[in-house]
Amino acid sequence: MSFTLPPILLQLPRNPAVAIGLPLVLGMADGQLTKSSLKSWYPSLQKPPGQPPRWAFPVVWTTLYAGMGLASHVLVKALDTAVIGSTTSRLAMSALKLYWVQLALNMAWTPLFFGLRNPTLGLVDILPLTATTIALTAKAAQVDRRLSLIFVPYCAWLSYASYLNAGIWWLNGGQANVDKAKRELRKD
Repeated sequence: MSFTLPPILLQLPRNPAVAIGLPLVLGMADGQLTKSSLKSWYPSLQKPPGQPPRWAFPVVWTTLYAGMGLASHVLVKALDTAVIGSTTSRLAMSALKLYWVQLALNMAWTPLFFGLRNPTLGLVDILPLTATTIALTAKAAQVDRRLSLIFVPYCAWLSYASYLNAGIWWLNGGQANVDKAKRELRKD
């Protein structure tokens, strides 16, 4: 990735409490957006087979957010101890860039899907989120193989969440939702 991370995005994960706490706090704040949609809109949707119980989402996401935060700390520590310009340095920096991109995409999904009540935009977000996280997993594992223990389950969950999002999209209008979104974009 050919952009430079602002220094704050390297500084934040140097502190393990901040590294772990940041995605947890962001995820909790993001989750607040789901409350009204979970009571009214979401129950009215047709859902694909394999929908987990409602309580599973906060449990899984809390675990994944804590894990990804810990992984960001491990990556920045690897960057800090690597020789400048070394393979480890380049891989760690690349993985950190992917980390921040996936975190931004992750935080965008809830407002798109639940806040706007738009499975189409949710799907447009979650597919690159999943691809970015798969790339992150590959890079991070080259820095420290133990990081795959964190990121492989995250990739699996995102793949499952992508299936759920796509299923909801398809069962609740699919192409009609795309056509509606195109019409709304033309209005602006």
